[in-house]
Amino acid sequence: MLSDVIAAISTPPGRSGIALVRVSGSGAHEAAARVLASFTVEPLRTARLSPVTHPSTGELLDEALYLTYRAPASYTGEDMVELTTHGGLLVPAEVLGALLAAGTRQAAPGEFTRRAVANGKLDLLQAEAVADLVDATAPAQRRAALQQFDRGLSGRIAALRDQVLELEALVCYEIDFPEEDSGPVAPERIAAAAADAGKAIAALIGTAAEGERLREGALAVIAGRPNVGKSSLFNALLGSQRAIVTHIPGTTRDAIEAPASCGGFPFRLIDTAGLRESEDVVERLGVEVSRRYLSAADVVIFCAEAGHELAREEREFLDEVAVPVVLVRTKSDLLGDTARPGADSGMMVSAETGDGIARLRSALAEHVFTGLAGRGDIGPLVTRERHRVALQRAQEEVSHFEQARAEGLETAVAATHLRAAVAALEDVIGLVSTEDVLERVFESFCVGK
Repeated sequence: MLSDVIAAISTPPGRSGIALVRVSGSGAHEAAARVLASFTVEPLRTARLSPVTHPSTGELLDEALYLTYRAPASYTGEDMVELTTHGGLLVPAEVLGALLAAGTRQAAPGEFTRRAVANGKLDLLQAEAVADLVDATAPAQRRAALQQFDRGLSGRIAALRDQVLELEALVCYEIDFPEEDSGPVAPERIAAAAADAGKAIAALIGTAAEGERLREGALAVIAGRPNVGKSSLFNALLGSQRAIVTHIPGTTRDAIEAPASCGGFPFRLIDTAGLRESEDVVERLGVEVSRRYLSAADVVIFCAEAGHELAREEREFLDEVAVPVVLVRTKSDLLGDTARPGADSGMMVSAETGDGIARLRSALAEHVFTGLAGRGDIGPLVTRERHRVALQRAQEEVSHFEQARAEGLETAVAATHLRAAVAALEDVIGLVSTEDVLERVFESFCVGK
């Protein structure tokens, strides 16, 4: 399948000035020549204008700019042609149809990037970074994706692999010279090397919680009693009127979710039903949904009206919540010239005037992304469950090696755990990847990428 000539529209459908259509594979130039009336391969990477015609009917479809690439100097590592057509729904689709009629086939999701991996242009972590960059909704996600695309995480994993391989080499030397007293390598040296490798792997695993949260968006649940301004705050943080706001308590009866960027970091904001006892069946169900979201939250934005003491049930709620809580005093614009509570009474915010919204966004980022918010640069992070699971497997194998050595098992037997640890690390980078792993990685990609 990876030897076929593929084609796809790489830009999203809709009204636009231009669209990009890509062709890749052995025979890409020949296929393009059937639809581009004045096609020439040379000079490479030079934009040229040509009429686009259907290979069967000769009908003029568009005039397009095109660039040519020769393997291996292209994104996929294959011969490629990129056509820049006029945008819209019709023209790009008709140009793609002409290319399909010229002998190409429709590319599968992520197939261009998958071919780049297969041809050694990218490793698997870089390919995932491409998808993360496309999906980024917050600046921190973009920085993390670019860092990974620049082989930051790949280099870290490769260094861990080299560290385990060096440990394996020490052990193999011991196996090859069993006649030496205690082996040619001091047992303490092997033990120290194993401990160092385990700690290094554990340190990278330690970035997984923030890394996965950064990629997926932190869950921030807005909670509080009815009519304290939760939905107004939700809309203010989004910068749009997403939730219905009325003076009637119990207006919000279900959880509403929307993405937002706070302090440059991604959040999934949840507006929940007011926490109170109610005879209304629908409202009661909404409160139950709210409590389920609260149990999964990364941070809770608890709203209480400015100028009012916290009620007993509000204090009890704050005492029971197990995740970080940001206490927000809403409707601060209604206080007028009256004395305002101290800083320990919560953050003063007005959804009406916007006062305190920027401070709240920064506070949310600092509460949830504690290790990242204070740093300008984002270092290598474990951003996917696939990475974390493989690293945990490598860590376990190093631990099993240490245990086998402590129990006095034969060195050759203990060394099998180091080989398994190396294999687990190679899985992360994609040096040895099974077909099902590749399918899972690329199934979420968009067509044309």
